[in-house]
Amino acid sequence: QVQVVESGGGSVQSGGSLRLSCAVSGYTPSRYCMGWFRQVPGKEREGVATMDSDGNTSYGDSGKGRFTFSRDNAKNAVYLQMNSRNVEETAMYYCAAATYFSGGCVYLGPDSYTHWGQGTQVTVSS
Repeated sequence: QVQVVESGGGSVQSGGSLRLSCAVSGYTPSRYCMGWFRQVPGKEREGVATMDSDGNTSYGDSGKGRFTFSRDNAKNAVYLQMNSRNVEETAMYYCAAATYFSGGCVYLGPDSYTHWGQGTQVTVSS
C-alpha cells in the first residue's frame, strides 16, 4: 500500500525559507514521477514542481530560481526547498506520486497522480 506523508509546513515571514518533506512508503520515488502541488480554498490545485525517475526537475513559473526539488533515495523521501517566499504563496501544499509514469512528468496534471498526502499548511506573513 502506497502512503505519502508531508511535513515541514508552518508559518514563515515574507522573504523567508521553508523546507517541506515527503516520506513515501510502499513505493520507490526514484522509479516514477513525483510532484508538489498547492491549493488555496476556492481555487484549483496548482502544480509547483515535478521530478522524474532520472531526477530531472521542472518548476512552475512562480518557483523557478527559488524552489529546489530534491530526492533522497536511501530514505525514500523527496523535499521541496522554498526560498524568498511571498504572501501569495500561502496555501496547503501536497506531495503526490504518479505510479504509472516515470517520465514526461512536467506534462502531467493532478489527475495523473494516483497517491496524495494529506497536505501541509504553509502560511507566509508580511
